[in-house]
Amino acid sequence: MLAYVIRRLLLIPVTLLGIMAVNFLFAQLAPGGPVEQMMARVQDQTSLATSRLSGGGSEVAEARGGGGADGAYRGAQGLDPAYLKELETQFGFDKPPLERFVKMMGDYARFDFGNSFFRDESVVSLVIEKMPVSISLGLWSTLIIYLVSIPLGVTKAVRDGSPFDVATSWAVVVGYAVPGFLFAILLVVLFAGGTYLSIFPLRGLTSPGWEDFPLWLKLADYFWHMALPILALVIGGFAGLTMLTKNSFLEEINKQYVITARAKGLSERRVLYGHVFRNAMLLIIAGFPSVLIGILFTGALLVEIIFSLDGIGLLGFEAVINRDYPVMFGTLYAFGLIGLLLNLAGDIAYHLVDPRIDFEARG
Repeated sequence: MLAYVIRRLLLIPVTLLGIMAVNFLFAQLAPGGPVEQMMARVQDQTSLATSRLSGGGSEVAEARGGGGADGAYRGAQGLDPAYLKELETQFGFDKPPLERFVKMMGDYARFDFGNSFFRDESVVSLVIEKMPVSISLGLWSTLIIYLVSIPLGVTKAVRDGSPFDVATSWAVVVGYAVPGFLFAILLVVLFAGGTYLSIFPLRGLTSPGWEDFPLWLKLADYFWHMALPILALVIGGFAGLTMLTKNSFLEEINKQYVITARAKGLSERRVLYGHVFRNAMLLIIAGFPSVLIGILFTGALLVEIIFSLDGIGLLGFEAVINRDYPVMFGTLYAFGLIGLLLNLAGDIAYHLVDPRIDFEARG
């Protein structure tokens, strides 16, 4: 197993390089880079100043430009070419793409992610600032999803076809069909002052003055703010894991070794948790890294927006919209590395749960 782990660790830089190269290429092909974004901001400010001085009218429309007869961007026509050159130098676009990519990867290898183009902060500072929100959502949601889904899936498998199985299947179908952000909107309408009750806060991770609260009140306030976002993610995420658990247990329960164990006189509890559980949990353990990564960095995006939680998902979304390349690629590199390491951790967990699985021998 040690040799397999070493090989996987050696493959991580190659895989990460491929991920970064593909995304860097797509970013170069996409229109509206950082320079264009800054030009548009400067032009908007110029147009606003012109509007205030002239009182509106045709001067504003002409200043805002748009496309000319040749389809060119007029916003740049009123800007000093030296300033445009300065912007290109500031953002590093005075160098060829390959040189920029090599420099970027060299910096990232030293975990130097640079500064945001538009926020005047380092990427590391921004990520550290937003991380508590995403970690809170991801860890609590994943923990509760597993605590709910595994016992529910096991019970559904043991009582397959019973009224309990049929009744809970309706809840699973609803959770599977309706995305988490729609549940979030429903929870806002019902419990956060949307239309009916105003029991829970609508925005933020803590209340004003939270730093001065006693410890018990800090914890209570924190969970008060996190209750609805976590509930929305749990409702939208437990269905898939529940059915995966049920199907895994059903497949194992019908195998020959279970029949043999029962014939030897073992209790149903001993058969279920002493033999079936180990084999049935393999697929579920393997899916843990992807579940955690999905909730941390993608699944919580719309939930963060709905509940005004300033986390990693919202940071990445704004970085893509604004073409803030240091934030885009810095977070992609860091979380890509975390994802690859978590996938390796899933394989190691496979081996720990069932030592018969030998990835080294298979390789």
